Amino acid sequence: MKILVAEDDPVSSQILATTLSTWGHEVVSTRNGFEAWEHLQREDSPLIMVLDWMMPGMDGLEVCRRVRQSPRRISPYIILLTANLGVDRLVTGMEAGADDYLTKPYNRDELRVRINVGSRIVELQSKLAERVHNLEEALDQVKQLEGMLPMCSYCRNVRDDRDYWQSVESYVTTHSETKFSHGICPSCYETTVKPQLELYRISQLPVAVAKDRIPA
Repeated sequence: MKILVAEDDPVSSQILATTLSTWGHEVVSTRNGFEAWEHLQREDSPLIMVLDWMMPGMDGLEVCRRVRQSPRRISPYIILLTANLGVDRLVTGMEAGADDYLTKPYNRDELRVRINVGSRIVELQSKLAERVHNLEEALDQVKQLEGMLPMCSYCRNVRDDRDYWQSVESYVTTHSETKFSHGICPSCYETTVKPQLELYRISQLPVAVAKDRIPA
């Protein structure tokens, strides 16, 4: 999992990055909120973020607010680091958009557990986003078959949006993933196929017998 770390203290940043790398994560290290926000504008930006609250320029709280205000297909999971955790401060951080928090100095096991939680949530969001995308594509295909469709009263061909006439079968195949299998409905069997079979059967009889069987 790719994780963005925003920490202005070089020693703390290195320790955090090394710890996450040891657990198999790809770490993107930034020194302040401005650098973190710049990385988040990229298409392949990390989906888990560990932000120090107090940073020069743009702090972690402001990064949280900007992330939540920007439209994204998958929302990043944000863990906020803070050295002072009162109830009011916790509420402020969560209202700004943080998903979780850690108090400095943090425990390695606690960090690992919280990162694992974030990974599971991000993976679920990714799967859900993919399913939503597939559903939207399916709905787009259905919409192509909606609306008024001109049909010839005689041959039953239909006219598409390019003013081209074609069979209903051809039109539906072009505008959807529908595949046709052919058969004979009961009505057509009685009115068309059955008389043809009867004429064929009569044609196989001797001439004298066939004349008596042919309908007048």
